[in-house]
Amino acid sequence: MTSPIQEAQAWLDRFAAALVQRDAHAAAALFVEHCYWRDLLTFTWNIKTLEGQAAVHDMLEATLQHVQPSGWAITGEPTRDERGTEAWFQLETAVARAEGVVRLIGGKCHTMFTAMKELKGHEEPRGPTRPAGTRHRADPNRVTWTDARRHEEETLGEAVQPYVVVVGGGQCGMALGARLKQLGVSTIILDKNARPGDAWRQRYRTLVLHDPIWFDHLPYLPFPEHWPVFTPKDKLGDWMEMYAKVMELNYWTHATCTHATYDEQAKEWTVEVDREGQKRVLKPKHLVFATGNSGPPRMVQLPGQEDFKGQVLHSSQYSDGKQYQGKKVAVIGAGSSGHDVCVDLWESGADVTMVQRHPTTVVRIDTLLKFGMQLYSEGAVAAGITADKADMILASLPYRVLEQVLRQMTDQIRAHDADFYRRLEAAGFLLDFGEDDTGLTMKAFRTASGYYIDVGCSDLIINGDVRVKSGADIERLTADGILFKDGTHLQADAIVACTGFKTMGDVIARVVSDEVVQALGPCSGLGSGVRGDPGPWAGEIRNMWKPTRQEGLWIMSGNLAYSRFYSRFLALQLKARKEGLPTPVYGEADGVHA
Repeated sequence: MTSPIQEAQAWLDRFAAALVQRDAHAAAALFVEHCYWRDLLTFTWNIKTLEGQAAVHDMLEATLQHVQPSGWAITGEPTRDERGTEAWFQLETAVARAEGVVRLIGGKCHTMFTAMKELKGHEEPRGPTRPAGTRHRADPNRVTWTDARRHEEETLGEAVQPYVVVVGGGQCGMALGARLKQLGVSTIILDKNARPGDAWRQRYRTLVLHDPIWFDHLPYLPFPEHWPVFTPKDKLGDWMEMYAKVMELNYWTHATCTHATYDEQAKEWTVEVDREGQKRVLKPKHLVFATGNSGPPRMVQLPGQEDFKGQVLHSSQYSDGKQYQGKKVAVIGAGSSGHDVCVDLWESGADVTMVQRHPTTVVRIDTLLKFGMQLYSEGAVAAGITADKADMILASLPYRVLEQVLRQMTDQIRAHDADFYRRLEAAGFLLDFGEDDTGLTMKAFRTASGYYIDVGCSDLIINGDVRVKSGADIERLTADGILFKDGTHLQADAIVACTGFKTMGDVIARVVSDEVVQALGPCSGLGSGVRGDPGPWAGEIRNMWKPTRQEGLWIMSGNLAYSRFYSRFLALQLKARKEGLPTPVYGEADGVHA
């Protein structure tokens, strides 16, 4: 029997030889029939997953001539287990260097992953190529770092137009801005708040990140080793303010993008900005919307709301529960925000009832760390798996394959916490694990809703400290509470609607146009066919981090981890276009521009 290195090398040699011969048929024959190839820019200048031999053949047939892949070489030591043989590799194309992994079953490829790493001749300055920072000689015309930085801030957006404008200065905008800065792409980030990090500071008092520190680093600057496992929101806000300064981001505060139009002839945007009450006009070539996972708050208008004598507010308007001490508060919604608001209200001395409209996926934080976050942990760090390496491992799994992995993880979690789930349901809580048992993670990818990482609220529900009203829709509000369609009535002095947010499409429609948004289609989800994520299947998160149907318009969203990882690929696409490199986008069905 051949060793893992022999098997992997033999396959890679045959594959490389077929590509040199531009023989897409022979190359595709090296894959199993039901195979997957996830490509991040390297072959497709797109973020795209090919599913099946025919799809691999068609992609190679269309791209090999201009990609010109070469220099295939295994990196590290291939491994083998009951699932097959795995080998990481590197390669080059006509314009870039890339890396990836192949997983073999019976000598053929089951999954392939390729990810662009850097553009030839346009590498980030780092390590031995870092700038000197000074010129060690006397110079009466010396320009200091402070002089240069002040000049950039004063001229960019005035005498000099940015190549990219980013709307939104949270983790998405900052991560992309930092990547573009290192690639020498002039960028202005627009944020409506007074200080970088305010988007986090302004959220409710008790908010702490539910993801652990190993998962949450921003590009280039990992958190220090003394940083807490779960970051409080104000601490994160301060870190982000520091990040904007240290990474030398051109970050405009008190700046709202009011309107943007694209000139097809000039290939540039006219972006109108309200900056501290003054109108500014920018002329970038590319416009990136980085306003987060969602758009404006989804405000609810409940029947009979005009009759209710108490206060109705959205979770985005909620800061802390001090004013509700001793009062009866109904919290509509059983996702992450709903649970967190319930905890804060209970800690503030309120009488709290959660109104649950749909089943929720709940995973205890310790259980999630045990079964779902092994790649991002102290143990992973000790084993030499950095956040960047963990990102690559996770990204190498096509979403269809990830679904299978997550079903297995869901089975482990349900068995491990069976008693916990029994007690939670006994308290009247509606529980699910996704429509297809793929659990919390796929809910995050598909709809970014309907789940909760338990950091304390579930025990309050189990113990009856936070009551749950589920299984009945709201009929109307009354003067002193909520009447349900089953005839029951819940008294309330205040109602907090944790009803989520509109899509990013609503933001783009307000700034650009409804017509552009209709042309774009959904700006999230996988097309999985579950509630909230209609088909058809896309295989990737729709419109995210890749070319869209509107030339020059890009969408950047995600949590801290996704911002860190995918900002690299969006930055490479923008840099390539700035330098005039050929970027033929594969995937006519996407309707994208080359």
